[in-house]
Amino acid sequence: MDGALEKTLMLLLFILVGILIRKKYKNKEQVNGIKNMILTIALPATIFVALMGVEVELSMLIYPLLALIFNLILYFLTPGLLRIFGVDRKSKEGRTLRLLLPSLAPGLSCFPFIIEFLGESELAIAALADVGNKVFVLLFLYIIAMNIFMANNPTSGSNGRNQKLKALLLSLVKEPINLVIITAIVLLAVGIQLDDLPGFLSSAFERMGGMMTPLVLIFIGLAVTVTKKKLVPIFTLLLSRAGLSMIVVGLVCLLVGVSEQNLILLSVAFSLSSCSFWPFAHMASFDQREDDLKQKEKSFDLSYGLLVLAISLPVSTLLILGVLNSGSMLSSPKAILVAGALLMIMSLIPRLVILLKTSFKMTVKPKMQTRLEPAD
Repeated sequence: MDGALEKTLMLLLFILVGILIRKKYKNKEQVNGIKNMILTIALPATIFVALMGVEVELSMLIYPLLALIFNLILYFLTPGLLRIFGVDRKSKEGRTLRLLLPSLAPGLSCFPFIIEFLGESELAIAALADVGNKVFVLLFLYIIAMNIFMANNPTSGSNGRNQKLKALLLSLVKEPINLVIITAIVLLAVGIQLDDLPGFLSSAFERMGGMMTPLVLIFIGLAVTVTKKKLVPIFTLLLSRAGLSMIVVGLVCLLVGVSEQNLILLSVAFSLSSCSFWPFAHMASFDQREDDLKQKEKSFDLSYGLLVLAISLPVSTLLILGVLNSGSMLSSPKAILVAGALLMIMSLIPRLVILLKTSFKMTVKPKMQTRLEPAD
């Protein structure tokens, strides 16, 4: 059996295990406990080991900046994407999508596959890039959500905004992933690598990091539940988001002249990460404030946002697996541009079918009315 195919089947088996044991985890807190273990123990340990095993240079600081620029490009392109799919950007659903679609959650949807297919050095690059993404989802999107809330509730006042921003900055610094990145960079700066640490310490980090891939994939199987309601519209929108992301990455790689296969695959996989939970957390916070204000017209649609998050995770997982399994097939910017354009076309087919059906009904109805009109 082909090595890449065998590895993919092994990873999918972990997801299947999560689906099979779902009945044992009926309590939402139990599932969230697994997620917290991933984000606070397994993932930080994996990133620490990956960073301590590579030579971090000053030039690598470009990766957080590039990730942040990618987020911003996706954010400013999102209104146009919503217009194509007939979603009013000023509606509750439109405002919810404006925050969710440009965000990335590589920790749960991307990092396990990067380390399995590309290796630790590429994971280290992805971890650094995620710092820029964290700045975007924690700070930039919070400010956007706050402005939407203030526009929808002009009499609510601005109490607590500064405190909330300070709390977000503090949480950005205190987050385990960012703490291990800072620690690893400091240790590397003074010439200490993983082999220089006491044996029990380096072994402990390696063992904790080894839990990440199985835990993440089992969590996907446990947590992802997709309902039929609005499944096709959200799926096609996420497919279009993926196509748009690949086009942006392809253009950047083409302009910059990136030719290294692993770096190109890493860039595409990172850009295909599922939507982040952080913007949903911001929306939930302002939704609670609107409940306190007894505001009937809400700024965001939380149930719709949860559905987007639920569908986003399996869609991203399948797309990332497909890209990383492609090998040399998607290792050039031109191939990425073609693949992105194909995804965009595929995502637009259901929308075009709906528009054609609507147009046909509007054309047929007047003709039927004309035939049924009584003669003078």
